[in-house]
Amino acid sequence: MHRPKHPNSRCRFSILGRLLLAIPLATGVGCATGHNLAGVRHYEQGQYDVAIQRFQKAVEANPANADGYYNLAATFHQLGKQRNDPQMLQQAETFYNRCLDFEKDHVDCHRALGVLLVETGRPEKQFALLKNWAARSPQFAEARIELARAYEEYGDPETAKRYLEEAVAMDVTNSRAWTALGQLRESSGDLTQALADYQRAYGLNNYQPGLTHKIASLQKNTPTTSGNFSTLGGTRTVNGATSTIR
Repeated sequence: MHRPKHPNSRCRFSILGRLLLAIPLATGVGCATGHNLAGVRHYEQGQYDVAIQRFQKAVEANPANADGYYNLAATFHQLGKQRNDPQMLQQAETFYNRCLDFEKDHVDCHRALGVLLVETGRPEKQFALLKNWAARSPQFAEARIELARAYEEYGDPETAKRYLEEAVAMDVTNSRAWTALGQLRESSGDLTQALADYQRAYGLNNYQPGLTHKIASLQKNTPTTSGNFSTLGGTRTVNGATSTIR
């Protein structure tokens, strides 16, 4: 089941998860906010049909409201899976694309559309979607993080690592990219470098779930480190069944 964000949250960041994990809803800004907020509350209560009505009012109030289209898409996506209804899934895809018409770098929308494409048997289109996004927004690290997740989930950790290295090269302050890179390196057995990546991520964002435990565990099990962990000063750091990128 898709589990939306808290309705008072405007932030679109969400921890990368597996294909069947939650797709967050967005609350929007401006005159459409009230309808989006109400729709999210109905969604959280499982009242999907009522939620759709409110999200439709959001896009009526502001026809260029990307979050309204995204919320409609996510709700139709959930209903389509729940009811095994291909037409609803097609409607979800239409609204995801409509969202991207108005906001080309909408991270949650790219992620959710990629999930839908894989769930409907078109993984190659997920890769095309994400590659086109990365090409269209060459300085946007999030596009490469999502590509890394897709490659890692489909059994190509080396390509995933390359995209994450590109992401941190273009945005050294992206804690999400540093954490994901640390997870890949930890999985490959490069514990020393994984620890360094986690420490960078912590220095940028110490609220990432489980990150403190990862650092403490690696320090305990990596011979070259000892004592309590410290961050590296001044440096700020996607849906298959076994993804390690979050």
